[in-house]
Amino acid sequence: MKFRSLGPLTFLFALTSFAVAAPACSSKSDGGAQPVSDAGTETPTYPPLGPDCDPLVPSHCSLPFPSDFSAVDDATSKTGKRVAFKAGFLPLHNGQPTDPAAFNDADGFSAGGNLVTDLPGATATGLPTQDDIDTSLGKDSKTIVIAYKTGERVPHFSEIDVSPKNDNGEPIMIRPVVRLADATRYIVAIRKVVDDKGNVLPPSPAFVALRDGTKFDHPSIEARRAKYKEIFDALEKAGIPKGELQIAWDFTTASRENNTASLLKMRDDALSIVGADGPEYTIDSVEENPNKHIRRRLHVSMTVPIYLDKPGPGGKLVRGPDGLPKQNGTAKYEVLVHIPNSATKTPGPLLQNGHGLLGYKTEGQDGYLASIADTKNMVAFSVDLVGMAHDDNPIVTDAIVGDIGGFKVAIDRQHQGLVNSLLAMRMMKGRFWKDPQVQFDGHSAIDPTQCFYRGDSQGGIFGTTYMAITTDVTRGLLGEPGAPYSLLLNRSKDFGPFFFLLGTVYQDAQDLQAVLGLVQMMWDRTEPNGYLPYISENMLPGTPHHDILIHDALGDQQVTPLGAHLIARAVKAKTLNTAVRPIWGIEAVASPIASGSGIMEFDFGLPEAPKTDTPPTKGEDPHDAVRVLQPAIDQSDVFFRTGQIVQKCAPTKCDPGGPDTP
Repeated sequence: MKFRSLGPLTFLFALTSFAVAAPACSSKSDGGAQPVSDAGTETPTYPPLGPDCDPLVPSHCSLPFPSDFSAVDDATSKTGKRVAFKAGFLPLHNGQPTDPAAFNDADGFSAGGNLVTDLPGATATGLPTQDDIDTSLGKDSKTIVIAYKTGERVPHFSEIDVSPKNDNGEPIMIRPVVRLADATRYIVAIRKVVDDKGNVLPPSPAFVALRDGTKFDHPSIEARRAKYKEIFDALEKAGIPKGELQIAWDFTTASRENNTASLLKMRDDALSIVGADGPEYTIDSVEENPNKHIRRRLHVSMTVPIYLDKPGPGGKLVRGPDGLPKQNGTAKYEVLVHIPNSATKTPGPLLQNGHGLLGYKTEGQDGYLASIADTKNMVAFSVDLVGMAHDDNPIVTDAIVGDIGGFKVAIDRQHQGLVNSLLAMRMMKGRFWKDPQVQFDGHSAIDPTQCFYRGDSQGGIFGTTYMAITTDVTRGLLGEPGAPYSLLLNRSKDFGPFFFLLGTVYQDAQDLQAVLGLVQMMWDRTEPNGYLPYISENMLPGTPHHDILIHDALGDQQVTPLGAHLIARAVKAKTLNTAVRPIWGIEAVASPIASGSGIMEFDFGLPEAPKTDTPPTKGEDPHDAVRVLQPAIDQSDVFFRTGQIVQKCAPTKCDPGGPDTP
């Protein structure tokens, strides 16, 4: 997730080192009188929250999150629900209300979002961690997530937010380690969490009223008693007595259609328009022998259907009467093509490259990508992922310092960026391979029958979405990927400048985590979390089965391997039994893995990553190192051509810092 070109923001971050001053306005309450609760400890009281707030968490208006407190019944939706945030519920930005319109078109909440609440004074003592995930499924787990209908427990780890630190305490965050099911009701429960003296923290008076049948002066309490009978009955059936509970709530995940319908409509429409030959194009310029690996570099403009009101940054999707995107003419986008020396002798497969965070299609053109293209005889090409490319920087930062709902503009443009990526591959395997500029000694440098994808960092993240929706590519390498962003961002050093900006707009950690949850709801429509279950099974309509190979590095300071693990579990990937460590939920087998998806981790001998939601800081960042390792390149090549995943780190584990890697 290589951080790029923020200029003044990077300098600002270096000066501040997260020393963020809180704005004057917030939805957080301050302390008041301290009555004794039924748990025998003091229960903090707070000034009354606004009428739009959920009284279950009196310390903070927007928690717990996500919650069906902010959803209404809707018989016309796939889930039977519709998100209905009230303006007074959402975090204030610079003291101003956040417009709920950007989020209220959803029929549920993210299936990969962080589950957040606040128990003032809570510690992580006894919570299930990323190292003992099985305990989250045990009868004594302090945090519980279950599917309402089946009672099936969801594996997860829980943590106290320490990023960024603040003076008002930190929220409890529950992070599922598997992607939740779409259109499904879940129940979250917390019990027996203690403070730093080992005292069990008391529940809020509003929750006590629901749990014990007492009165509480808030209209939502009486309205929720029937719902909470369902919640408590389901928890009791799962072996969790309601008398132990400090808080519990439910939420409904959005439907598959909610997340994928717009992008699939654009994909199918655009591919139908361009046909088997792909979009028309012009060659704008040609470079001969730009480096020792590339014989010819072509700068190409393809003409594609556009679904935005304008092609550049800030473009918004144009929607038809059905609410889905509709074509709004055509636009030109650039494609960069690299013909390696080797392909001038023997036609090479197509290899599409995905670039890093807010980056450029030129990434690797004179380095690793050029070398891979030549040594493995592949014709490499790339496009800017518009919506998350270099020229989208102002849109991203403007959304952060303004109303966070403005980030929807970037997501709109990401739809077009993903479609452009599909259209570039269709062009290359369609009409482009016949172009005179790619002919050498009477033959094309391109073998259009073999098409592969590779991407690193952001290219691995959005490459996961690409691999779920592409109809032309069935095998892809995802380097340093991860999902969802609500998990990745806290643990990435790249997010530091953005966190600084968020910290100037929102007062405390509770606000920041709620904001990340809101963004995740929108982002599911383009980022991997919306598409993970449909890569290799239960595929999206008109879409083939895909296999992926995941490469990640222990100690990565930009994209945590925890996100790669979640992707791997979603596609039922396997790893080799020579892996540098076991991965929860991933089967380890002997080489080769004959078919299917796989994950390979690389150990650079770095200190163990923090167990908190903070990025690693010790040692040299290995984030860019895996893609240039010869064993990784060789393993990818075999996977592309045969579908097998073989051991290339002789003779045992992939330890680039040790004697095992040639």
